[in-house]
Order: sequence, then structure tokens, then C-alpha cells
Amino acid sequence: MNLSQLGRRAGLNAGTVSSLVKGSRVLAVDQLDRITRVLGMPEGYYYEHYIQECIVETVPNWRRIRPFLFRCAELDCLNCIRQSVQLLLDNLTYSPLLFEVAEEFFNTGKSKAAAILYESVAASERRQHSERLAFCQYRLFMLRLGDNQENNLQAAIQFEPFVDRLDELDQLDALRELGNTYKSLQRWDKVDVIAAELGTKAKIQLRLASQPGVKREGYDKKLKRPLFVYLAFSNLLRGGVCDARGAYEEALEYAYKYADLSWVSARDEETLRWVKLFEGWAKANIFVCKLMIGDDNVIAEYAEFIDQDEEEMLIGILNITKAANRFNYNIDVILEKFKPRLIPYLSLQSESVGMYTPQIIDEESTECCYQLAYYYLWNRGHLAGFRYLLAGLEKSDFINNEIRLLSFVRLFEHFREYASFDIQQQYQNLMKKEFGLNEEKGSRVVSSR
Repeated sequence: MNLSQLGRRAGLNAGTVSSLVKGSRVLAVDQLDRITRVLGMPEGYYYEHYIQECIVETVPNWRRIRPFLFRCAELDCLNCIRQSVQLLLDNLTYSPLLFEVAEEFFNTGKSKAAAILYESVAASERRQHSERLAFCQYRLFMLRLGDNQENNLQAAIQFEPFVDRLDELDQLDALRELGNTYKSLQRWDKVDVIAAELGTKAKIQLRLASQPGVKREGYDKKLKRPLFVYLAFSNLLRGGVCDARGAYEEALEYAYKYADLSWVSARDEETLRWVKLFEGWAKANIFVCKLMIGDDNVIAEYAEFIDQDEEEMLIGILNITKAANRFNYNIDVILEKFKPRLIPYLSLQSESVGMYTPQIIDEESTECCYQLAYYYLWNRGHLAGFRYLLAGLEKSDFINNEIRLLSFVRLFEHFREYASFDIQQQYQNLMKKEFGLNEEKGSRVVSSR
């Protein structure tokens, strides 16, 4: 091809192609993509060469670099993004520009590309103690949350010191996310501290928002939830801590606090939706507290309540079964009714349900499997008991929760003599899988003996 033919096929005029070939003009990424297609090469084939010419050998031009980063994200050329960013951040004036691109990536679901930029910007500002550094750590915390509970714990520990450096309103959402994460990990001491801090900060912001001249729109645009939700959620978390510690009377007091939201003056649709949600959660948790105190009269009413609310179904069955195991209640009829609706929660990959994050659903479904297995095995329902035990064992391994995994192992060994040959084979296969994973991780092996 001569230059005219190349230009015609690439949709570029001959003068532009001539300037590009002579090196008197630097390619834009769109032009490079067109020429790459004409030459029959895969998309992104020349991107590493482009980095050399566009960033290393010439003065970087943000008007060329920004579209290049977006194109790399589209093609999943993460190594090219990493190389480009490392070169650009020798000059700290690019830090805010790269942060803005990271935000666009984050908001459009380009998580891996966003993480590279946030990590790089955070590293470049680690000695600045800036709000941007803290916000990068916040975004990285959210991006790192997943199925592996050990990784989630590390992400929470790494982010927690940066919360106080965030904007005061961003702190509310950050504390809410941290509280949820520690709750899914059953780190109740941490949940209690985070929830108390969330409540204190939410009260301050509510007081400021009620002062004359303060525009509520500023809060609504900045926060992910209406402002009152953060105070109510603080009480919800603290009630959960009391429940986990067996302090059910105190948990009941917190439930009554977020049940009564009559002090919320706004009456817009979003506010009313959240008020209704907290009323529902309070009603459910009041049932639970009474159950755990030993009031079996509420079982039927609680079962009817969760039957009408899919979001509360899993945690409801968990609570009813836990109470049955504690006080020796017979709940066979209730479990039989809800059995078909429990099956989706036994799958390895959980999804969020309402306000419950995938991490919380993972933990609750795993504990529910344990409580159900315990109930059936102690009540001679061995087939159902072992089915829930094996499902919970597999999920504990999947989310890397070794404490829960060990509880399933102990339960199986206690009832091993009642397990059929097929059940014992499935159990051994799962334990071999866990053995192999632990060897790869170099961690302690859980033995089935």
C-alpha cells in the first residue's frame, strides 16, 4: 500500500498519514486503532509501542493519554494501563487527573482498571495525608470485597485507619460498609466500635442538617442513604452485637429504638421506604429477641412474618432453628414449608438481597446450614442433616472461613456412624479438596480424623 491507499482504508487523509509516518505528528489512539485494523492486527497490538512513543519519547499530552487509558480499559489491556500510570506519576500533577479517570472507571464497572489507578494514585500520595489518598483506599476496600472472607478481613483492616481522613459525609457510608463487613466476619467487638462511631457521627450530621440555612440537598446528593438511616443503622448493628453476645434484653432495647422513627420529619418516597424497612427489621428482631429469651409463642407469628418477606426469610429460618436447638423446640413443619426456598442460598455464589450484602448472605447461609444440620442430626433426621452439613462444609471452604469449617468437621465426626457410605465418600472428597487448597496456601491442614 502507498500512503494514499493506507489513508483511504483507515479513513485518514494522505497528509495526516504522511505526517504520522515521518514522525512529525504523534498518533492519537483512534488513528492507531484504524491503522491496526487496516494492517490486519488484533486490537491493541501496538499499544506497548504507543506507550514508548507517546509517553517515554515525547512530552506526555493528557489529551492523547486520557483516550488511550479508556481504550485500554475497554480492551482489558491492564498491563498497558499499569505501565502508563507508572510513567505518568513521576509528575504528581497527573495524580488528580488519574483519580478522575479512576472514578469514571469505577462508576462504569471497569473495576480492574479502576483498582490499578486507585493503587497508583494512593502510592503517589502516601506521604500527603490527603483526602484523595483516603478516598482511594475507600474505593480499593470496596473493590477488594468478595467471596473470600480472609481477604475481606485484610481489606477492612487495611482501610480502617483511613476512615477519619475522609470527608465527614463520606465517613458515614464508609463506616456503614465497614460495619457490614465486620458483621459478615462475626468480628463483634469491631462491629460494636464501628457502630458506636457511626451513631455519634450520624447524630452530629443530623444536628447540623437541622440548623437554619443548611441545604438538605447537599446531604442527599453526597450520601447513598437518607441521613437518618445512618443513625438507625447504627442501632441495628449494635442490636446485632448484643444478639451475638446473648444479651437479648439489651438487643430488644436497640430494636425499639430503630422501630420508632416518628422523629423523622421528611415524607418523601425514599424516606418512607427506609422507615418502612426499619419498622420491618425491628419487628423481625423483636421476634428474635423474644425467641432467644425462650418465648415459643412467637414462633408461628415469626414464621408467618418471614413468609411474607423474602429478604428476611434466610435469617428468619436461621433464628428459628437456632432457638429450636437452644430450647429443644420441634420446628419440622416450618422447615418443611420453607425447604424449597432455602435451596438457592446453598449455592456457592451468593448475591445481595435487599440491604444484605453478598458477604453477609454467605455468612448467614453457612451458619444456617450448620444450625439446620445440628437440628436434624440431633433429632434423627440424618439424611437431611448430612445434606445441610455437606453444603455448609463446601460453602465454608469456598468463602475461606476455617472456623466455621471446623465446626462442620466436629459435627460430622460426632455423627459419623450414622453417615451412609455415599455420604462418607462425599465428605472425604470435600476434605481432600480442602487439604489440597491448604497445601497450596501453605496453611494448616484440617484433618478428617
